[in-house]
Amino acid sequence: MERDKSKVDEKFNTDHLDPEQSNICCGGGTERAFTGKYWDCNKEGIYECAVCNSSLFASNTKFDSGTGWPSFFDSISSDSIKIIADRSHGMVREETVCGNCGSHLGHRFPDGPKPTGLRYCINSASLNLKESG
Repeated sequence: MERDKSKVDEKFNTDHLDPEQSNICCGGGTERAFTGKYWDCNKEGIYECAVCNSSLFASNTKFDSGTGWPSFFDSISSDSIKIIADRSHGMVREETVCGNCGSHLGHRFPDGPKPTGLRYCINSASLNLKESG
């Protein structure tokens, strides 16, 4: 399935999102590198979708990719993330969206660490961290 921009499924309420979150989650935007609240976060827990609170990534799969965005080498489950072909900006990339509500999260690249070799490059504004303990 291809589309120009992600759009949150209309059955999900987005009124709680701030303007930056709305631009990213609903419009497929991105935050500037090294500015998001989670790019350098080392707290333990589960990263959830900012729109619908679905569990997306575990902190033990987060790594420092040097890109300035939170990066993960795996999602929390095979159905928590959907991948959509993204041909915008003259590139071919894999857009990542929430498997539950369709919120834009970021992109997936094949240059991550073992064991998956994947790098989910995710906007902090698309996430909420539910800390453990």
